[in-house]
Amino acid sequence: MDNNGSPPPYYPPYQSAYPYPQNAYPAQYPPPPSDQYPPAQYSPPPDQYPPGPAPAPYPYPYTSYPPYQTAPYPYPSSASPPSSAYPPSLAPSSTTHPPSPTSYPPSPTSYPTSPSLASLQSGSFNYSQAPYPYPYPPARPRAQSGPLPILQHQGSGSFKYESNQFQYQQSGMYPPPESPQQNLLHASRFSLHQRYESWPVGTEASTYPPLDQALSNLHMSENQPNENAVVPSAPSSARFDKVGEFNGYPNSSFSSWEASNTCSGQVEQPPAPVLTPTASINGSQHSQSLQIVPLQNKGSLKDLLLHGNLDIWVYEAKNLPNMDMFHKTLGDMLTSFPGTGTNKADGQSNLAHNAAEVHFVVKDSDVVGSQRIGVVAIPVEVIYSGARVEGIYPILNASGKPCKPGAVLSLSIQYTPIERLSIYHNGVGAGPDYYGVPGTYFPLRTGGKVTLYQDAHVPDGCLPNLILDGGMPYVHGKCWNDIYDAIRQARHLIYIAGWSVWHNVKLVRDGGAASNVTIGDLLRSKSQEGVRVLLLVWDDPTSRSILGYKTDGIMQTHDEEIQRFFKHSSVQVLLCPRTAGKRHSWVKQREVGTIYTHHQKTVIVDADAGHNKRKILAFVGGLDLCDGRYDTPNHELFKTLKTAHKDDYHNPTFTGSTAGCPREPWHDLHSRLDGPAAYDVLTNFEERWLKGSKPQRMKKLKKSTYNDSLLKLERIPDIIGASHAASTSDYDPETWHVQIFRSIDSNSVKGFPKDPKEATSKNLVCGKNVLIDMSIHTAYVKAIRAAQHFLYIENQYFIGSSYNWSQYKDLGANNLIPMEIALKIAEKIRASQRFAAYIVIPMWPEGVPTGAATQRILFWQHKTMQMMYETIYKALVEMGLEGAFCPQDYLNFFCLGNREAIDANDTSVSGSPHAANTPQAFSQKSRRFMIYVHSKGMIVDDEYVILGSANINQRSMEGTRDTEIAMGSYQPHHTWARNHSSPLGQIFGYRMSLWAEHTGTVEDCFREPESLECVRRVRAMGEMNWKQFAAEEVTEMRGHLLKYPVEIDRKGKVTSLPGCESFPDAGGNITGSFLGIQENLTI
Repeated sequence: MDNNGSPPPYYPPYQSAYPYPQNAYPAQYPPPPSDQYPPAQYSPPPDQYPPGPAPAPYPYPYTSYPPYQTAPYPYPSSASPPSSAYPPSLAPSSTTHPPSPTSYPPSPTSYPTSPSLASLQSGSFNYSQAPYPYPYPPARPRAQSGPLPILQHQGSGSFKYESNQFQYQQSGMYPPPESPQQNLLHASRFSLHQRYESWPVGTEASTYPPLDQALSNLHMSENQPNENAVVPSAPSSARFDKVGEFNGYPNSSFSSWEASNTCSGQVEQPPAPVLTPTASINGSQHSQSLQIVPLQNKGSLKDLLLHGNLDIWVYEAKNLPNMDMFHKTLGDMLTSFPGTGTNKADGQSNLAHNAAEVHFVVKDSDVVGSQRIGVVAIPVEVIYSGARVEGIYPILNASGKPCKPGAVLSLSIQYTPIERLSIYHNGVGAGPDYYGVPGTYFPLRTGGKVTLYQDAHVPDGCLPNLILDGGMPYVHGKCWNDIYDAIRQARHLIYIAGWSVWHNVKLVRDGGAASNVTIGDLLRSKSQEGVRVLLLVWDDPTSRSILGYKTDGIMQTHDEEIQRFFKHSSVQVLLCPRTAGKRHSWVKQREVGTIYTHHQKTVIVDADAGHNKRKILAFVGGLDLCDGRYDTPNHELFKTLKTAHKDDYHNPTFTGSTAGCPREPWHDLHSRLDGPAAYDVLTNFEERWLKGSKPQRMKKLKKSTYNDSLLKLERIPDIIGASHAASTSDYDPETWHVQIFRSIDSNSVKGFPKDPKEATSKNLVCGKNVLIDMSIHTAYVKAIRAAQHFLYIENQYFIGSSYNWSQYKDLGANNLIPMEIALKIAEKIRASQRFAAYIVIPMWPEGVPTGAATQRILFWQHKTMQMMYETIYKALVEMGLEGAFCPQDYLNFFCLGNREAIDANDTSVSGSPHAANTPQAFSQKSRRFMIYVHSKGMIVDDEYVILGSANINQRSMEGTRDTEIAMGSYQPHHTWARNHSSPLGQIFGYRMSLWAEHTGTVEDCFREPESLECVRRVRAMGEMNWKQFAAEEVTEMRGHLLKYPVEIDRKGKVTSLPGCESFPDAGGNITGSFLGIQENLTI
């Protein structure tokens, strides 16, 4: 039925065996004190939201919620666009959200009653409450924004604006883009691993004249730079002071681009006319073909936010010093840039930085290390308009003088603000030509199936039976049961990669014969059947077995133990150390080998494909097949110590005896991939195995037993290839599109191309002596930028964007993810649109919370939180909304915890009493402990999910540290762009199931996570759960979601929670401590 004139869509009720309280506030959350926030019925001053044109009519009625900016399905339309890219501001309404008390507030009652979300049937929780007094409100219409240029992929490395379909709506700050012929952008990745070095700008004198003089000399020129032009020396007043003074300048941090030395070559004709600065140096006017950095007093440089993409074209470096000393080491500078093998380099980088200048750092490449030759600095003011700027720039040394007479860098640079990148304007899957995350090693694969898992096991009846679109029930997967079945049914191959694999783990623990089978016995049995069983396990350098002397290692990964277990079987175990390349320095090799790990967690098997054929099935996520990982959504502390966890006790918080102590509950996310993307997971395993099995040093003298271990699928006729592996059609409403991402470098895989030009075609980043796949970071940034409504994140760590911290800007934790989230929220505040981010992290990193490393991680985490809340508060002040809303109305951090009251029949507590005033004694008495969040996933707008092994920190995102793998997926029939309403597909069911696990309830407001009602409701739940967790009285907890125990005031300042500066029982400062240990270990 056509939606024109139809009432709001009907949402089917939940039908659940989960006896949650339905839409009423549970009794364990008592009425709170008065609200700390003013009423939401705030009427902004008339000048806060300038009135915009009325949005295009929609086929369903408006609600009281603000409309969204993004347009419907982005197909060309003859309709005239509105004159503004933003919808009109939200007018006050009688149905705006009420004040929010500090605990579960009463819900609005302005809606009619609807059926309950979940039926009250038997289950593991016993709630009995009345239905929620109103149904989920109708989907909000999304106001049409002005048409925006579409950035389309051209071949393997370029984008262009399609102006024949969309006309850019000029916003005043940015001029309209040039024609497609003028704006052929190179999309190959330029973000080198060195880009994570921050080079803040000092206030010393510089070579730049006043900005108005520089701008007066800007003009359009199609002239090719004169390759024979001689660049004169810079004036004596031009100088950079000491190298160290590049660091520490407030709010001017920027990523650097580093280049090795180069041989001179011909300058290629620029692909488009450019905006070119010219200047008079020492009274001599140079030709228009020669462009030199204009003089500028650095004290007058403005610190501006660059949020978008930066396109770089490097044509030539000339007259660099000491070329004869190292040109044989790496060849030329172009080795360090993707996109070229001759004499031109280009690339693109994501930006979310406040900066005054863009610095190009030119380095030589010696065998021992690299030495900085000089810097080319370009003021951000020059590129901020979005026009392309080209020039020949002198390379200045630390004294601000040319490093060598005539030493120059010829380049072009163009900044495209995020407002002009239409790829981010319509969410995920907008249109049939959506091609996934650009700039990645593996492409988007279609025709797949995805199963999403929460925890290692979900018992029947433990979680609600959610109803999805079309009346389809959401099925809660049983991860370790499914892995057991997949291994048992494999006929040709079982490949397992893990940070840790333990042969004594039992995958099935809910009864039956399988409950007595360990994974070691299962794999040995399958290998005896003729199945090729390969285990690729990280070789912990601290665990050794030499001449009978055995050490378990600091991380207790069981690597030596599992190798001994399978020694006399046909199961092949390859212990793979994390190594740096042989061309890296000795110090770098020691650092990589000692600190970093192989962190991927995958299981790959062949499975039945029907018609006597086999296919590849892959499991990807955060769960290792080792001790301590098995858990259910109930997350018991004591009740399973003599049953499911009898031989699987794990709690590294305690040192010494753990008798009678609570176990550490474990929450994780995982997935199963069926379809073409599973073959990409197989490719990753094969590339890693081939690299890891290559003999090194003295092992070269021995015959390797691993060289021919991998099966060649093309030689097995009954296994179908990737090209025929699609398990669904595009017309199937349950089909999935899946893409595989990695953080890994060429020191850990075999098969990366050696030619930089070919490497760029595979979207690899070229670093010094290494090629890098850092597509996980790219995927996170792209997904956050494309988000239109909300983000839900669960991650073991949350550290990043240190370049924007108030302190320690040069720490090096420069992944963009926290800053991108904060800027997304700020963007929505300025557009008067709702947006929310929910972030769930562990209460403290695994281990002893008073330890030096743990305290420093918490310290960096606190700095990350502070930066985000400050950014949000500034946006509220800018819009005059700081009196109506606070930063926590948009961003909230949570953790998980549980508490068990002593049951009359409870015999689980045993063992001798522990010494007083120890974490063991305190925990045994209080009967509480955190639930360790080991998840590594993000859900965007209920339409896109990323999950895998990667944490949100520098270790996991950089690509040259821990090796990681993740998958990003969505259902094309369940997106906002297709349905113009909230998606109700599998990803929606997954998030709702996770929230049911954490909160112990299901409520209608959960269906609209971005709403102020939902944000305040969930935060109130977390606050009340924390009070129960921290109280002296021991009571049974039904909801596990705790507000992270820090205080955030209305200005976004993050401080310790009054009266709770340290973690209950375990101790340790919640906001961390600054203790001197190696930085790379904790970021």
